[in-house]
Amino acid sequence: MMNRTVGDLVHNHRVVALPPTASARDAARRMRDEHVASVVVTDEGAHAVGIFTERDLTDRVVAGGLDPDSTLLGSVMTRCPVTTALDTSVGDALRCMTVNTLRHLPVVADGRVVGLISMRDFVGDELAMIDREKDVMETLTERL
Repeated sequence: MMNRTVGDLVHNHRVVALPPTASARDAARRMRDEHVASVVVTDEGAHAVGIFTERDLTDRVVAGGLDPDSTLLGSVMTRCPVTTALDTSVGDALRCMTVNTLRHLPVVADGRVVGLISMRDFVGDELAMIDREKDVMETLTERL
């Protein structure tokens, strides 16, 4: 049950990526068309240089009063995103996302983005495991 890897989650996923020179509107349209909540921002070699999410669009662009047509992803993306490898266990990936408060986690192989996982990729078993770990940690810290 818990021996699944990130590679198992992304084997049928396609990477939705844009360059840092794309506009926020380009990203919004791409996310709409692809039915995703984020795009990986990549350089010419498919290396992740950032990530741009729906939250970035609302918080940094719209709420910030920026023009989505002239705002480039390079200026509003989250730089140097946390990434994971294909052989990372699903539990470790979920733990990483929880600790770093991430909803999206790019997957890399040989330095190139090969997939993206999101919280919705996890099923009940992994989420229940993390909840149990959090409960144990809270109990331990209360006793200290």
